[in-house]
Amino acid sequence: MVITTIFEPFRIKSVEPIRMTTRAQRAAALEHAGWNLFKIKADDILVDLLTDSGTGAMSAEQWAAMMRGDESYAGASSWFRFRDRVQELTGFQHVIPTHQGRAAERILFSCLQVRGKTVVSNTCFDTTRANIEAQGGRAIDIPTPLAKDTQASHPWKGDIDLAALERILGDASQQVACVVHTITNNSGGGQPASLRNLRAASAMCKKAGVPYYLDACRFAENAWFIKLREEGQHDRSVESIAREMFRLADGATFSAKKDGLANIGGFLASNDDALAAQEEQLLILTEGFPTYGGLAGRDLDAIAVGLREVVDEDYLRYRIVSTKYLGDGLRRHGVPIVEPPGGHAIYIDARAFLPHIPQEAFPGQAAACAFYLEGGVRGCEIGTLMFGGRDPLTGKSRVAAQELLRLAIPRRVYTQSHIDYVVEVGREVAARKRELTGFRIVEEPAQLRHFSARLLPL
Repeated sequence: MVITTIFEPFRIKSVEPIRMTTRAQRAAALEHAGWNLFKIKADDILVDLLTDSGTGAMSAEQWAAMMRGDESYAGASSWFRFRDRVQELTGFQHVIPTHQGRAAERILFSCLQVRGKTVVSNTCFDTTRANIEAQGGRAIDIPTPLAKDTQASHPWKGDIDLAALERILGDASQQVACVVHTITNNSGGGQPASLRNLRAASAMCKKAGVPYYLDACRFAENAWFIKLREEGQHDRSVESIAREMFRLADGATFSAKKDGLANIGGFLASNDDALAAQEEQLLILTEGFPTYGGLAGRDLDAIAVGLREVVDEDYLRYRIVSTKYLGDGLRRHGVPIVEPPGGHAIYIDARAFLPHIPQEAFPGQAAACAFYLEGGVRGCEIGTLMFGGRDPLTGKSRVAAQELLRLAIPRRVYTQSHIDYVVEVGREVAARKRELTGFRIVEEPAQLRHFSARLLPL
C-alpha cells in the first residue's frame, strides 16, 4: 500500500484561532510597519513562517514536565534533569544554560577573546556574525562551492569548504579563534553537512590546535539527513549519529528554540575546564546562576523532554517530508527554490524569481512583502537587507551572496491544509511577480538592521 498523504504523528489537543484579514487590511499593516514584516502584529498574520525559532508547539509530555519545574534559585532538580540529558546526548562535560542561542554565542566569543581574530564558518547566521563583530572579530564564511548554485541538487550544501579551511588554518596571519560549523546551514538554505565533512573539518582543526564548535540548533534534522543520504549510516539511529557529531567538536552553542522543541532556552557546552570557568563567571554576570542561566526551572524541564522527542524518527520523517511538500508545491507554480529542499524551511531564490529587481533594491524583501500582501503569509528575507550594510571593520558596503526568502515552518504547528494554502499564495505571487518593485531603506540601526529598519517601495 502506497500512502501519499502527510500523516502528522500527533493529535491536536488545543487550538488557537487565526484572525482572517483582507488584502486591504494587510496593505495598511505593511505601510504602518514600514514594509518590515518584523514590525507587523502577530494577530495580522494568517500563516506565520517568519522563523522556526521558539514558535513550535510543545507536547503533552513537555507541558507535564513544566508542572514539575523546580524554581529554586540554585541547584534545582530541573537543572539536573536538563544537564543530564544534554550530557547524555552531547558528551560534553560542561553545560552552561542560557536564555537562547545568541546568549551562548556572546559568552563564547567574549571568552575566546576574538578581538582582532577570525572566526571561520560554513556560514554564520545574523546574530552569530553580529556577536563576532561586536567583540571586534572578523567572520569568514567558507561554504562548499556547490552551495553557490541554488538549483543544483547536491545533498551536502551545508559542508564547509575543506580546501579553504586548510588554507586559512595554515595562514598564521589569520589568527583563527575558532571554527563554527552550522548544522544545518540556516543562511544557505537549511542544508545539511555530511558526517564525512564534519569528521574532516574536526581533524583539521585538531591538527591546527584550533577549537572546533558546532552551532547545533538543528542537529537532529542534520542527523536525519545523514541517516537518509550518507553511505554506511542508514542502519544507525538518529541519536547515535547526533552523538558522534557532538563528539567530533570541542564545544557547541545551541538554541533550544529549534531542535530543543521549546519556546525559549539554549546552552553553551564544552570540555575545556578553564574556558568553562570563565564562561560561568560571565554567565553569572549577565544571564544568571549556572544552574538556571536566565531560564525558569519549567523551561529547563521542557527542554530536557524536547531533546528526547526531537530524535524520534517518526517525528523527523514527518518534519522533513512536510518541508519538501511545500517546496514541491511552490516549484510546480514556477517559484524557484534552493535545491534540494532543506530541513526546517523552504528558501525561495528571490534573485531568480524577481530578476528585474536589482540586488541593492532587496528582491528577497520584495518577495516577502508580496507573500504577506497576497495571503497573510509572513516569511523572512535572507539577503542583502539582513547581511548588507557597512562592514564595521572596513567601513565598506556589503552585499549578500544570495537573495532568499525563507519560509520557516514552526514545529508541530501547521497541518497539510495550511501548507496547501501557502502554495496557493505562492501561485498568486508568481502570477503577479512582474508587478513587484524593490525597496529603499529610510531608517536603519547600525547592527542587525533587518529587525527594525523602515523601508519604502521604489
